[in-house]
Amino acid sequence: MANESISEQERHQREQILELDHEELLIEEVDDDSSDEDRHAIGSSSSGGLTFNTGLASLHTYLGNVEDTHHRDRVGFLEGGDIFSLPIFYLEGVVLFPEAILPLRVIEPNFIAAIERALTQVDDVSSSIIGVVRAHRNGNSGQRASFSSVGTTAEIRQYRRLDDGTLNIVTRGQHRFRLRRPYIDSEGVPCGEIQIIKEDLPLRTPIDALGDRLPLNKGSEENSDESFESSLSLTEKRVHQSAIVSCSEPENGGDSGLGLGKSSMSLSRTHSQHVNQSRRRFSRTFWPFWVYRMYDSYCLAQKASDMWKQIVGAPSMEGLVKKPDLLSFYIASKIPVSESTRQELLEIDGISYRLRREIELLESVNLIKCRHCQTVIARRSDMLAMSSDGPLGAYVNSHGFVHEVITLYRANDLTLVGVPVREYSWFPGYAWTITNCASCGNQMGWLFTATKKNLKPRLFWGIRSSEVSI
Repeated sequence: MANESISEQERHQREQILELDHEELLIEEVDDDSSDEDRHAIGSSSSGGLTFNTGLASLHTYLGNVEDTHHRDRVGFLEGGDIFSLPIFYLEGVVLFPEAILPLRVIEPNFIAAIERALTQVDDVSSSIIGVVRAHRNGNSGQRASFSSVGTTAEIRQYRRLDDGTLNIVTRGQHRFRLRRPYIDSEGVPCGEIQIIKEDLPLRTPIDALGDRLPLNKGSEENSDESFESSLSLTEKRVHQSAIVSCSEPENGGDSGLGLGKSSMSLSRTHSQHVNQSRRRFSRTFWPFWVYRMYDSYCLAQKASDMWKQIVGAPSMEGLVKKPDLLSFYIASKIPVSESTRQELLEIDGISYRLRREIELLESVNLIKCRHCQTVIARRSDMLAMSSDGPLGAYVNSHGFVHEVITLYRANDLTLVGVPVREYSWFPGYAWTITNCASCGNQMGWLFTATKKNLKPRLFWGIRSSEVSI
């Protein structure tokens, strides 16, 4: 039933796209001083006109009718430490994270053969899997590209073969990996020997570090401790016990109880009961509770989620607070920062460390500048979520180049090049125009203008994350 409802929803959205395609193209004069009404039209209902459906952009409908592949059976699952070889896509300006969506246009014959080979493999854990690694140039465009050492495996979820033999595919990130050895296979396809990175578990503050700061339930204090420990996995229980056992050992040796009389043993039992009753008031861990909370994955996840809601807004992160590992990757894939900073986030080992870095970035995100001349083109408050995935998303053009784009309600010091183009628009109902930095002439992205009279917002900007510094 779930699959039927999803397909019904997609059919309805595609009908909306066809309706937009039949409308007469209407391009108005570009005006940077768009009204606040246009800015807040996203996601709101309007009695006087149509507002843009942010779910359309995340479907990548410009790729056409793609066929699902995720229903195919998989022989096994990848685990941390696994080593194997697979085709590698080196993409400039792109950093793929686990669970993130990446669309691709596969044009070159050798890569087409590699994709088809991956799709037809049914007896291997790498079936329908490719690797994605960021390529970058430190100098001018003529300089030889360098490749990052950490990438992400991507499962081919949808594909479509066009009449000219090229492929449109939609992939989803799965596992981080380290690139051990890049090579070119006999068919001329870039491949690599990779090793899957083993991810850590979310860290939790030992309950004894909290002392009397935790609210007591109606049951006994000991039952509260037992309730806490019962919610932990086996590995988390071992970490929790190891954190408190060093400080809970008796100061005297193990023979201290030998030779005691009844009164002494009674005194010992009374002392033990007192210790149990005081365990919630005094920490048995080495560090105070606030130190542990600095690295508690769940506390950091809540803080990151709250900051995201305050600074960026959409999409909501509340549903992932109890899954700090997924939340850390999700924020990393959506946070509107430069590609080099996002690569830094991908290479961080440790959920808590990644979340702490993301919190720092959310606190510091303010000005969006041209990477080449440092001209300020926008502010944090100008960000606009034109996709249900948030203000940053990956899109592929008709020539196969993938761009990670930050969408903005307003931008400054940009010039337009050429005329608006309606074909192959990433945002159905909008035409795109190339835009350059007015100071240095660098190609920054595109201006998107509505092609339907009542579609809101009337215009917005899509800026390449690879061309900005934040």
